[in-house]
Amino acid sequence: MTSTAPCPPDDRVTTRRTRSRLLAAGAAVVVVCAGLGLRAVAGGDVAKYGGVALYTLMVMVLYLVAAPASSAARAASVALAASWAVEFFQLTGVPAELSGRSVLARLVLGSTFHAPDLFWYAVGAAVGWAAVVVARRP
Repeated sequence: MTSTAPCPPDDRVTTRRTRSRLLAAGAAVVVVCAGLGLRAVAGGDVAKYGGVALYTLMVMVLYLVAAPASSAARAASVALAASWAVEFFQLTGVPAELSGRSVLARLVLGSTFHAPDLFWYAVGAAVGWAAVVVARRP
């Protein structure tokens, strides 16, 4: 007679996912510190576009906290798509309206569409992809 009960999860898989989540959470702290540090030491375009790239990197590491088994390519693609969606959403004027009312909305949604940001989001996704590929090497 065969059993139809589900197999318990492999402890190695659970351990690997937990470790991946913790690394991603640690990376989120590093990205926030990098953004704050960049603002403290740089100004102008360096701070602006560096912050744009770091925004996508933050979206990527938060995605990896939620889905630690995702491939680097999938995580980078999701982060890039989300970042581009937010940027194009700015064309509606809704983020500008919300940003006037809330600091959190301003940080998450921004306020004004800026086409060059689309390129810098891709830079952030590419850096994140490369970092994950290197970090996951055996």
